[in-house]
Amino acid sequence: MTMKHRPQSREWGTQVGKTVKPPVKAALFDLDGTLINTERRSMAMWSMLLDSHGVVHDEVVLRGFMGRRGRDVLTESAHLFPGKRIDDLIEEVFSFQDHPGLPDIVPVPGAAELVRRVSEYGSPVAVVTSAGRDWAEERLAQVGIRDLLETIVSAHDVVVGKPDPEGFLLAAARLSVDPAHCVAFEDSIAGITAAKAAGMACVGIATTHAGTELAGADLVVADLTGVAWPLSTTNDPAV
Repeated sequence: MTMKHRPQSREWGTQVGKTVKPPVKAALFDLDGTLINTERRSMAMWSMLLDSHGVVHDEVVLRGFMGRRGRDVLTESAHLFPGKRIDDLIEEVFSFQDHPGLPDIVPVPGAAELVRRVSEYGSPVAVVTSAGRDWAEERLAQVGIRDLLETIVSAHDVVVGKPDPEGFLLAAARLSVDPAHCVAFEDSIAGITAAKAAGMACVGIATTHAGTELAGADLVVADLTGVAWPLSTTNDPAV
């Protein structure tokens, strides 16, 4: 896989020796942290929820929400919220969306340009997100790429969320593309795990994790600036 990196991405290194098997026919993108920078905003909102219920937490706890459906994480942590319904907790966390001081929602550098390159080349594009459908529709329209997508797999489309591969497999099926011929773009450890379990190549985007934490990906880049399409079968970086 050949990627054009910005110079600062060299410090993370390229995982030499890993390859992407040709042909790559489709691109599947995560949303939050991959196409738009929202993970810090989301972490702030989860922190508010935990604070409001007196749950002691640190960044490690908050990072556990990254890339996953909030419902799944809250279900696993139900003992921290005795007597509370998961639906009520989710409604509460969404009530913080307009809280002053939250980080702005901005596109990841190069994201819209890459989606357009993939689409113009004729390769199908999908989004596989742990967020709800309405959020995904709004954010993709905001970035200006909604009409380029062939399908969106959202939190409500799957029984089990990331790190389970169900979402990526469903997207590949909707695109009628073999998962082995898909490349996923992900910023979270849960997302990378899901993509690889689906049998896909994966590019890690180091927007919310240090590049060294994304070792499960076939390649790690700083953002999507200069990422070429179509991808080739070697992964030596071209700066």
